[in-house]
Amino acid sequence: MTAETTGPEGPITDPAGRRREQRGWYFYDFACSVYSTSVVTVFLGPYLKSVAENAADGEGRVYPLGIPVAPGSLFPYAVSVSLVVAIVAMPLVSAAADRRGRKKPLLAAAAYLGAGATTGMFFLEGDRYLLGAFLLIVANASFAVAMMLYNAYLPQIAGPEERDEVSSRGWAFGYTSGALVLVLNLVLYSGHESFGLEEGEAVRICLASAGLWWGAFALIPLKRLRDRRLPPAPADAGRPAGEGAVGAGWRQLRSTLRDMRAHPLTLAFLLAYLVYNDGVQTVISQAAIFGEEELGLEKTTLITAVLLVQVLAVAGALLMARFARTYGAKRTILGALVVWTVILMAGYLLPAGAPVFFYCLAAAIGLVMGGTQALSRSLFSHLVPEGKEAEYFSAYELSDRGLSWLGPLMFGLVYQLTDSYRAAIISLVIFFVAGFALLARVPVRDAAHEAGNVVPERI
Repeated sequence: MTAETTGPEGPITDPAGRRREQRGWYFYDFACSVYSTSVVTVFLGPYLKSVAENAADGEGRVYPLGIPVAPGSLFPYAVSVSLVVAIVAMPLVSAAADRRGRKKPLLAAAAYLGAGATTGMFFLEGDRYLLGAFLLIVANASFAVAMMLYNAYLPQIAGPEERDEVSSRGWAFGYTSGALVLVLNLVLYSGHESFGLEEGEAVRICLASAGLWWGAFALIPLKRLRDRRLPPAPADAGRPAGEGAVGAGWRQLRSTLRDMRAHPLTLAFLLAYLVYNDGVQTVISQAAIFGEEELGLEKTTLITAVLLVQVLAVAGALLMARFARTYGAKRTILGALVVWTVILMAGYLLPAGAPVFFYCLAAAIGLVMGGTQALSRSLFSHLVPEGKEAEYFSAYELSDRGLSWLGPLMFGLVYQLTDSYRAAIISLVIFFVAGFALLARVPVRDAAHEAGNVVPERI
């Protein structure tokens, strides 16, 4: 790296300080990833369904806001609502962060709101399905907003030539913590009787422990990351008097989208990513409830399967990085999308009560999951105009969450109409097929040229 790397938030001149910030940045992934694995992927979906069943009427429905909902659809519906809340909040938060140059207080607020809501899941028992849905909405929306702010630090703490490595280490830290906490969860859940706990109590402790872990380790990045004070943006001078955060946030979002129109190929990549990533996120969030309710697998089987995913995701990310060096990131991602489609088809045909086959499916997911996410972020970095990294990465996170409510919504609707999780899981194929078609049409080499960047030999 050169002596001075200039990013959108000012010069980075101190190598030791930069490495300290990078190590702190890794630890936010270490802190929050347990929410994705233990809460969203493993425990909360099936447990919230059982709580809703306790409150269901004779027709097997609960009525949040007077709307009839099948207990099995409550979790994906709540995930959809949380992501709608997140995409409304993200432009407001990013506007405040960019205008003031103070991302860290906002990161702290989002992280601890999410960690607090997750810890509060300890009180989710009996027929308190509304409490469970509310806490899930708050925690999931806070998680998304915090991830947007977390990703926006990347151009600040790493130069262009080291971002792939720094980003990959962040993923590795997250997968490591997810695996570690899942091992502890497995010990507690499988041996709950020896600890004098009922099954529901063990689940609630696992849920709450994820919130405590998130809050505790978030202290490290909040201590080490630094905010760079920015001069007032010229646009602020012309901001309408009395315009609040909502107006400023949406005004900035419109400005960013207008700027992106000058880079239509970058925008085309974001659209493709938005579609196929929705499929990825929905598979991750709904896999546990599919395994438990449709395949009749034990909770310990689900936990060990997710643990297998976490371990293999690191190896998969490294393996796909090697493929990308040979074939280019775009071709490697396209290949991964084909594998995702095959995984869903295999899941549809998977026999019930067969943990070995479920483990094979989990291994396949692990091998493509980490690489799909890591290569998508690194490929996007080549399509970002120099000096606009933070702005565009905020839009990337917004794209990440922008339609991520659609997959859970489709999953929930198909289940409600068919009472079949098999039908719900196979319906997600459309996201990978459409994402493949959209990405295949993006000339990424031309997109990088259009953004004014040096194009690597393989992209």
